[in-house]
Amino acid sequence: MLNNPHHPMGLFDFLKGKPAGKAGSTERPKADKNVSRYADAISKKAQNFDRQEAIDNLSKLGTPDAAAALLKRYTFSSDPSITDQEEKETAFRGIVAAGEGALPAIREFCVKAESLTWPLRMMRELLDEEAYVGEVIKMLEKWDTEYDRNPDPKLQLINALEELKDSRIRGAVERFLEDVHEPTRFHAVTTLLAQGDAEAAGALARALIREEAMRTKNRIADGLAARGWVIPEADRKGLDEALPGAYRLSEDGKVTR
Repeated sequence: MLNNPHHPMGLFDFLKGKPAGKAGSTERPKADKNVSRYADAISKKAQNFDRQEAIDNLSKLGTPDAAAALLKRYTFSSDPSITDQEEKETAFRGIVAAGEGALPAIREFCVKAESLTWPLRMMRELLDEEAYVGEVIKMLEKWDTEYDRNPDPKLQLINALEELKDSRIRGAVERFLEDVHEPTRFHAVTTLLAQGDAEAAGALARALIREEAMRTKNRIADGLAARGWVIPEADRKGLDEALPGAYRLSEDGKVTR
């Protein structure tokens, strides 16, 4: 009787084991299918209503796959600007809802992104300060000081570090005092001064001597004077002559006004 396939108990036992396996094998593909379907609607060419619906649905999923799809929304802007901002805010919340599982997709997005404003906000939300600084520095390491068609991401990374204090920042930013892009040099100065690390005095003095842009020269001079940092003797030669008119180098190696 037990070997009879028509025995009711044998049939019951067979069916009882099936649902778990069935659910296990179909649940994830179903989610992936949803992500794929909604992701296609996140396009500048899509109708606003369809795109908003896709963003809302992906945001509710709160998965790493959904986060990766939502990042597509930051590759374009749309009109009206208020709708553009609202869609990006909704996508932001959906990505953050995925937790640290969204980080690989955010990192990958940053490699080719024209702007890092939004992904940096996401990382700031997902990571503690120490880990966040590490992420920003790691991205900054990939940039050099030569000409680049779009230096905005580099500038945004340096600006992000300006708001933080960490012993690793000075070493990561000092080389950008020699960047070919003047705004990058200017913000590198600002970030270094914000660290309050007197060890940067020598590098800043050397930067002032070779700097041609007056606003950057003034930023360095004003920052050094305000902090009273002593310039190392090896970095004082030519500094007094290079200082803007209102500043001078004192005998004890400090910039004064």
